[in-house]
Amino acid sequence: MDIAGFFLFLAVLAGIFAVESRISRADRRVARVEHKLDLILGHLGLQEDDPRMDEVIALARDGKRVQAIKVYREMTDVGLKEAKEAVERLVQAGRRRSAGG
Repeated sequence: MDIAGFFLFLAVLAGIFAVESRISRADRRVARVEHKLDLILGHLGLQEDDPRMDEVIALARDGKRVQAIKVYREMTDVGLKEAKEAVERLVQAGRRRSAGG
């Protein structure tokens, strides 16, 4: 009975890892789709209106990029790398606007 229990435990463990792997792949695919959608919105000149985005922009403009990244991640559920890149784009866009006008 101990061997059967051990194999049952291994089967359950393998099942958990398989489900976790599929969820992780699905999360990555959703992140890629969201990134592509952001690119399309940017190309069309459209902007997603989110009330907390003003907070992210203000934090980034005030040099509080870590806090801006944290708020952006809470707001969008993206990973650290994606949030950092998004905040950097916001900072660059703000610099272009202030230099242009």
